[in-house]
Amino acid sequence: MSESNKAAKRIDIVHVELVKEKSLLYSNRKVRSPQDGAELFREFLGEVDREHFLVMCLNTKNEPTHLNVCHIGSLNASIVHPREVLKPAILSNAASIMVCHNHPSGECTPSPEDIEVTERLKEASQIIGVQLLDHIILGDDCFLSLKEKGHL
Repeated sequence: MSESNKAAKRIDIVHVELVKEKSLLYSNRKVRSPQDGAELFREFLGEVDREHFLVMCLNTKNEPTHLNVCHIGSLNASIVHPREVLKPAILSNAASIMVCHNHPSGECTPSPEDIEVTERLKEASQIIGVQLLDHIILGDDCFLSLKEKGHL
């Protein structure tokens, strides 16, 4: 069949939207520190047995507007892609984001993969004009800010 005789391709016309599943009351109103972010992430996440990668979208006043679970991993790994992290930020017109993941092991020490994904997210967020404020790692009774450790 020649190029001119091929059947036309149907292209779907779509719209993209965020869908609110529920809400969480945040009394601090603003995220002023890594500790504020860690506390909000911990409240949202609760007790989970697998690694969860979360993104918090913030407005220009550093007020959280949206929380999203980007990825749920295995007991010791979460493969996350920048497009999945940045998608809710773009859809919500976020000025900045803070990301977080938990370590089911309870330890807060970052892995080489944690540092690598932070670098990738930093590069991708700069390209689209959304500031990556921090990457928080939650352990059992601890949290670690990759920004405070010099990785942002």
